[in-house]
Formats: sequence, C-alpha cells, structure tokens
Amino acid sequence: MKLSLSYFLILTCCLTTALSYSQKPKKIFIEYFGFAVRDTLKGENVTTFVRSDQDQIHIIHEGADMWCDKAIYYQDEDFIEAFSDVRMKQGDTINMTSKYVEYSGITQLAFAAGDVVLTEPQSVLTTDTLYFDRTKQQAYYKSKGKVVRDSSGTITSQIGRYNMDTSKYRFLKDVVLVNPEYTLKTNQLDFYSDTGHAYMYGPSTIVGDSSKIYCERGFYDTNNDTGYFIKNSKIDYNNREVIGDSLYFDRNRSFASATNNITVTDTINNSVIKGHYAEVFRAQDSVFITKRALAITVQENDSLYIHADTLMVTGKPEHRITRGYYNAKLFKSDMSGKSDSIHADHKSGLTQLINIKRFNTGDAFSVKRRPVIWNLGNQMTGDSIHLISNVEKEELDSLKVFDNAFLISKDSLGEGYNQIKGQKLTGLFANNELYNVDIVKNAEIIFYSRDDKDTLIGINKSKSGSINMTFDGPFKIITLLNQVDGDIYPESQFPKNARQFRGFDWRGEEQPKSVEDLFSDDPPFTLPIIKGLDPFVPEEEFFDEALMKRVDDAKKEDETQENKAGRQIPKKTDSTSKKSIIKAQKALKPISKKTGN
Repeated sequence: MKLSLSYFLILTCCLTTALSYSQKPKKIFIEYFGFAVRDTLKGENVTTFVRSDQDQIHIIHEGADMWCDKAIYYQDEDFIEAFSDVRMKQGDTINMTSKYVEYSGITQLAFAAGDVVLTEPQSVLTTDTLYFDRTKQQAYYKSKGKVVRDSSGTITSQIGRYNMDTSKYRFLKDVVLVNPEYTLKTNQLDFYSDTGHAYMYGPSTIVGDSSKIYCERGFYDTNNDTGYFIKNSKIDYNNREVIGDSLYFDRNRSFASATNNITVTDTINNSVIKGHYAEVFRAQDSVFITKRALAITVQENDSLYIHADTLMVTGKPEHRITRGYYNAKLFKSDMSGKSDSIHADHKSGLTQLINIKRFNTGDAFSVKRRPVIWNLGNQMTGDSIHLISNVEKEELDSLKVFDNAFLISKDSLGEGYNQIKGQKLTGLFANNELYNVDIVKNAEIIFYSRDDKDTLIGINKSKSGSINMTFDGPFKIITLLNQVDGDIYPESQFPKNARQFRGFDWRGEEQPKSVEDLFSDDPPFTLPIIKGLDPFVPEEEFFDEALMKRVDDAKKEDETQENKAGRQIPKKTDSTSKKSIIKAQKALKPISKKTGN
C-alpha cells in the first residue's frame, strides 16, 4: 500500500511523516505498509508499521529495498528496526534474509540477526549475525559463518568478511573448506567467489583421498583443482613425500611438480631423490627429476648414491626402478662407478651401468669411455657392467662385466699397474668387498709379483683361456687356467712400452670419493628466482575510522540518549581479526627466493 491522502482516513497523523519521507529522498522511505501506530512511550517521532494481509512492509533507501512484517522507525535518527521474515535487496545481485535487521539511513550500516542468509551470484553466506556496510559494500560476521559455492564446496570460519566490489571473502580463524574431493584447513583464507581462487596464509592443509598438501603460503583454484604452494610446502602422495621451495599441483591429472631444493622421499622403500626440478605422476607411480639430481637408497650400514643429468623412478612400491640418464655416477663408501646411464631394479637388486650408443658414432664418451667400477683399489671397465645386490641383506653379491672386460689396480709399491683383460669378468663380494674374480675367454694378465716381504720378483705377462684371482687380505692369488702361455720377467728385462695392454685406460682421477664428487663434472648451476605469490595486502578493520565517524555523526545532540546507529558495534574491535592481520603482515612478506647448495 502506497502512502496517500485517502489512506490516512485510518491514521491521519502519519500524513506529516509520509510527506517528510517523500521530501527527503535520502532518508528512509516507507513505500508500503498495512497500518501504522505512533506510541509516545517509545519516544517522539517513533512510528510502528505493521504489514497488511496482502503484502509485507516495503522500505526503500538509496538503492536498497527491504521487506518485513513489522518495523519501528525512529525519524529523528533516521533509524529503523525490521522484524520477522526480513528481506533486503540491493540491485540485482545482493539479497539478504534474516529474522531481524537494524538499519541506519545516516551510516548505511545494517545489522542482521537470526538465520541470516546473504546471497550473491556465485555464493550463499549463512551466519547468526551479520554487519552490512553499504557505504564500503562490505559484509562482516564474527559469530561463525558458512559460505556455499557450488563448484568449490562449503567454507566455514569463525570470522568472515565479504567485499562486494571485488567478490572477495576473507575468512579468519578455524577456516575449513569442504569439497567432495578434499578438505582445506587454514587460519586465513582469501577467496574470490567469481573465480573460485583461494589464497592461504599461515599453516594450511589440503587433504584428499590420495594426497595431503601442507604449506604456509599457497594458492588453490577450486574450479580447476590446481594449486601453487610456497613456504615450507610439501605434498604427501600416500607413499611419497614431495618437498620444495615451490610446488605445483593438479588434482585431475594426479600430477605435481616442484622447483628448487627438492626432496622426494619414498617412505616404503626408504629412498630419497633430490634435485631442483621434479615432476611426479601419482597414477603412473613415476618421478622425474633433474638439475643436480641425486637418488639415495638408504641402507642400514651404507647408503647408495646415484647422480645423473636426469633421474626417473618408476613402478609400484614393491617394484621400483631407478633410471639415470647421461653422465651417470654412483657412490658407496666402498664402491663407486660411472657410465653414460644407470638402470637399477630395486626388487631384483640388479644395477646396470650402460653406455648408450649416440647418433654420432665418433662420440668419445660412448665409444672409448666405457662404464667403470672402482672397488678397494680395483678399477673394472667393460661395454656394460651389472652389479647384483642381496636385497634382504642390503649387501653386494656379485658383478658381471660384459665384453672388453678390463681390471686394473696399481702395484702396491711401484709405479706400474696390474692388469687383467678378457671377454667377460665375474666378481664375487663378501661383506661388500671383492674377494674373487674370474675372467674368461682370451684372458691376459700383466702382474707385478712380490714375495711376502713385498720384494718384486718379476712381472708376469701371460695368456690363458681364463684367469681366477682371489683376494686374501693384502695378497692376491692368481691362477691361470687352460692353454697358459707366458712367463715372469725381471723388471729390467720387461720393456716399459709393453707394460700396458692395448686399451689400457686408468681413470682414477674420475673416481668419485665422496657424494660431492658426484657433481664434479656438472656445469655451474644457479637456481632460478621464484617469483612467488603477490605480497599480502592487509585490509583496514571493518569498523574503521571512516565507519566510526559516520556512527558519531548519527548521534543525537543529547549525549545522554543512546546512539542506535552504533549500539550493535562491538565495544572493542575484534582482537582475533586484528592479531591475524598483524601476524600476516610480519610473516607474509613478498616471497622471492634464490637459493642453492
């Protein structure tokens, strides 16, 4: 029912009030009501409006419409209370319902209570009490709230704030986002309802069926299920933990990548791979890592280290395979090796050192620089080398050198080299020490024979069908078998140019003697700078100076009377919100990393 002269046959005294509304459009305007009552006990210029049987009371102010069953209007303060089934609408996008609303036409601050529901195009907010500042176009709650966005899930928090101009929510304290695929928990979350983008601040987790993410600064796209995490971030993929300065995550592809200072831990097989760029495909059980890549198989007595330009770890937990490509090296305390590539089967215990045939047949490394193993002063080379380990005992069991096998060791006292060569070499280990070697087919030997006082007896140069060498402490016992042809020559009668077999290649200077030596051939490497996320931008408190000034302007001249426009404002600004912002300002500075080792 609109205000008109005929209507006031029921209540003539309201005509003056209605005219005053229409003359001052910036004041609250009653567009429709059923009947009105002015009760002097409530104060001067205080009118109570009640709905009709046909429709609710309709209230208008500065582009906002409100409907309710009952309203009390305080004309002198331009302040209204709305009761029962209250609906408030701003434009075509913002709708709010509640049981009760207070609204000041001077401050344009609304306070809603009782089953409050705020709806905007992308989300629905429900809470027990809500402040809505129409001047700043922001809503705020501190009594726990819930936001539902269809594609993102449900977000709950103790404190929340919504900026309608930017479609941005800021959730504080006990923030939980529940999605059918995962649950996100944090202490502060900035969420944009139009894009579904979420920014996490402080310790945060995202837990799904097959992954768990932790970070202290991160971004997550709830529409596409992708994320980017920095600052103490890690991803747990059931049996793998990925740590790095910067992590990227794609839930739909079961994929993660990491940049700078990466550690990927296999919690089942007790192995670790490190590097500065990695890709993890959970569904394929594979890890690709490069840039100073290092694989570590942790053993009770001695760990095995493998380095290559690129490492790949594939296979189910019960059957992992590690592949190292190009300039591959391995190191243990009692053994080291080098080859073009390494293939390690952790289930069978077989580690293969292989040279890959390059497109350029003149490549010096692939043609001449064959795979090599060093063990206790012995150097073994060949076209390919197999190391066989006892998986249960975590010990070396044997090795096989295929084609062009060549064993070299320095003479214990002189400058010469003991050498054995043949088609194939087989070695046996006990307690990770080589104790027996067999070389078969076209076997040849040059050996500096000494007595028990280390006096040189002569130089043995012989050929045979096969040669067996056993190690008894510091002594080497050599047995030549089948078609033996050769002799022991005095050193003075053995020409120096005959003391090395064709193909002799002592490579002791290449031997890795520590983990750091594995990287000796790598070019200088500088970590890229991680751009990170935009710096944290603290917001002014909801009850800021500008709002409090508007509240002060709404006071009556009589200071003894209550200022209704400010009666619902907390006596003190919410300390949790303020502390959270201060803490974020200190801890979340612009993150731009450039670190190395």
